[in-house]
Order: sequence, then structure tokens, then C-alpha cells
Amino acid sequence: MGWLDALAKKAPERHDATVAERMAAAYEASSRGDYARALELWGPLAHAGVARAQNNVGACFSEGLGVERDPKLALRWLSLAAEAGDSVGQRNLAALFFRGEGVEQDYARAIEFYRAAAEQNDGPAQDMLSWMLLEGEVAETDYVAARRWAEAAAAHGVAASMTRLGMIFHNALGVARDPAQAVLWWRRGAERGDADGQAMLGAAYHLGAGAPRDPVEAYVWLMRARSGRSALAERYLQVVEAALAPGQIAEAESRAAVPLPDPAP
Repeated sequence: MGWLDALAKKAPERHDATVAERMAAAYEASSRGDYARALELWGPLAHAGVARAQNNVGACFSEGLGVERDPKLALRWLSLAAEAGDSVGQRNLAALFFRGEGVEQDYARAIEFYRAAAEQNDGPAQDMLSWMLLEGEVAETDYVAARRWAEAAAAHGVAASMTRLGMIFHNALGVARDPAQAVLWWRRGAERGDADGQAMLGAAYHLGAGAPRDPVEAYVWLMRARSGRSALAERYLQVVEAALAPGQIAEAESRAAVPLPDPAP
């Protein structure tokens, strides 16, 4: 998870021009990779109590951006941002508890902060919370809530949640099994570059489950999935390839090499 992704989408808590201008200048510096300059701007704002600046300083300490990596200082600043109600700070603090960086690993606390961020409509937090509730490894399984949070994250364009919704309908997890609905969600995730979604879409075309059987189309998506390092693709690639004529393989390879167009909003 990128600590600084989408930080500029939310205005700083203080709305005077000076704070807004400094935040904008810091984001511009960070976009150029000049995190030292960004920290010069974020630092005083963080000390003054601007929660998003506190998050950004914590993020830099967590990833070693413009400063030596320091999980303890990351925890300090992200805790301040989270306590002030900053959704990105809550999400990033949750990640520290989830991984046990700068603090003892604590899945319950991670879920607490992911949920707080998710309830503030933070897409990546909604996606992570959905995964945790679906897998049931670090949280009690709740298929209904997992689907609800995946739908919320998908509305933000989070491709992994789109693929997860496909799996929910494919495996009948809290819903009736619906191959067509599974394919619909896998396609949405695949078109946004999610490799596992591409693998499952390819498998659907191979098996004719929820989509017309189409070995060439299956191979196209499976090759995209392999390029994206999806382990799921390997289950089907060889068997699909074996069923294709050389001309069909060449056609599929040509189509798979074309960059995906920008998906419809």
C-alpha cells in the first residue's frame, strides 16, 4: 500500500490560504520526489496540529522518504493524525498495527482503524477491511459485511475489490451463486489491471462459465494475468494454449500486447 497515494484529494483541515498553499507546495515537491522539501513544509504544519500533515510526516518516517526510516516516529505521527480523525492517517496507522511496525502486531487494533477510515469513505481502507472479513484469518468471517465494503471500495474504482466481488458471487459467499455476476465483476477488475481478475476472467472464457466459451479471449486475459504475476493464471494457461492453433496463439499474443484502454468511470 502506498502511503502517499491520493493524499492531495482531501483539503487540509485548516482552510486559511497559508496552510492550503503550503500543503499544495508540499504535494508538488513530493510529486517530484523531493520529500526533503515536502517535509520542510509539512513539518511545521504537523506540529501546529494539521492532521493530514501529521499523516504525511508519519508516512515519510514509515517509508524512509526524505528522512531515515523510523517506525516509532511513524507511529507517533500517524497516531496523532488518526486521533484527529484523518481517514488516511487511520488507514496508515492500521497498516502499522497489521504488520507490527513500530508497535506490537495487533490485528484487532488494525481492524479498528481500518473500520474508522472505511466509515469515512476511504476506498483503500474499505478494500482492506473487506479482505480481512472475507478471508477470516485475522478477523471473524462476515460475508455480508465483506461484500458491502467491497462494493463501497469498488465504487471508488478499487480493482481488487471488484475481483473480490467476482469471487463472492462465484463461490456463493453469503449470496446465491451467480456466474454472470461473477464475470461482470471480474471484467471490471480485469479492465482496471487487476491480475487476479484477469486470470479469473480468462478462466471463465475457457470454461464457458458466466461467459461464452472463447479459447482465444481466454488466452488473451490469461497472458495479461501472467504478465501481472497472478499465480491463478498458471492453472489454466497450458491447457488453454494446448487447445489453440498457431494462428490463434499469434492473434491472442498480439491482442494481449495492446495496453488496456482507460476504463469507463
